[in-house]
Amino acid sequence: MKFVNKKLKIGVSVLAIFLILGFIVPLFGPENPTEWGAYLKNMPPSSEHLLGTTSLGQDTFFLLAHSINNSFKIGIAVSLIATAAGVFLGLIAGFKSGLIDRLISLLTDSFIVIPSLPILILLSSFLKGTASVSFIVAILALFSWPLPARQVRSMALSLRERESISMALFSGESMIKIIVREIFPYISGWTLANFVNGILAAIAAESTLAVIGMSSNSTATLGTMIYWANQYQAMLGGRWLWIGTPVVATVIIFISLFLTMNGYQEYMAKRRGKNA
Repeated sequence: MKFVNKKLKIGVSVLAIFLILGFIVPLFGPENPTEWGAYLKNMPPSSEHLLGTTSLGQDTFFLLAHSINNSFKIGIAVSLIATAAGVFLGLIAGFKSGLIDRLISLLTDSFIVIPSLPILILLSSFLKGTASVSFIVAILALFSWPLPARQVRSMALSLRERESISMALFSGESMIKIIVREIFPYISGWTLANFVNGILAAIAAESTLAVIGMSSNSTATLGTMIYWANQYQAMLGGRWLWIGTPVVATVIIFISLFLTMNGYQEYMAKRRGKNA
C-alpha cells in the first residue's frame, strides 16, 4: 500500500464520510424525512434540528442524509449496469472481431452520437416528474454503457495479440475462459476506475434532470432537494441551509469521486511500473 497517494486517501476518506451520512445516519432519523408538516416550519438550527427545518416542515439534516442515500443508490445502480454491459460487450467485440465486432461497434457508435440529455429531458417531460427511480436508472444506464464498451474493445483488440492468448486458443480453451482468465485481469483496474467515474456521471445526470423538475419529484435526491427549495423560494427567503447544503454536498461528492478515481489510476500505474 506504499504507492497509495494523497488523492486516493483524501477521496476515499471524504467519500466514506458521505457514505456514512447517506447510509448510516438515516437509520437514526424519521422513517419518512420527506413528509410535509412533520415539524414546525422554517426553524433555525438547534440541537433538535441540526440544520433547521424547511418551509415544508421537514428536518433539513435528515432530508439531506436521505437525499444523499438515494443519489448514491441511483449512481451505483446506473454505473453497475453500464459498466457491466460495457465491459461484457467490449470484451466480446474485441476478442471475436468479424461480424460480431462490427455489429457491436455499430450499436455502440450509434448510441455515442445520440445526444442523451435532450432525449432524457423529452422522456422525463412526458412523465412530468412522476418517473419511478427504476425508470430513471434504466434510462441513464441505456446511455452510459457505450463509452466503456468502446474503450474496453480497444484494450481487448490489443490484448488478444499476446502470446498467452494464442497459446490458450491453440490449447482449445473456450472464449469465456480466455476472456475471464487472460484478458479481464488486465482491465480490472480500469473497470473499477470507470465504475467510480460512472457513479459521478449518473449522479450529475440525475441531479440535472431533478433540478429542472424532470426527475422523480416524489423521491428525495440531491437534485430534487434543490428543486423543492427553488420551488418554495428558499433563496429569496434566506433559507440558505435548505438550498445550500445539497449544492455543497453535491460538489464535495463530485470532488471526492474524482479524486478517488484519479488517485486509483495513479496507484495502479505505479504498481504496474514497479512490477514491470
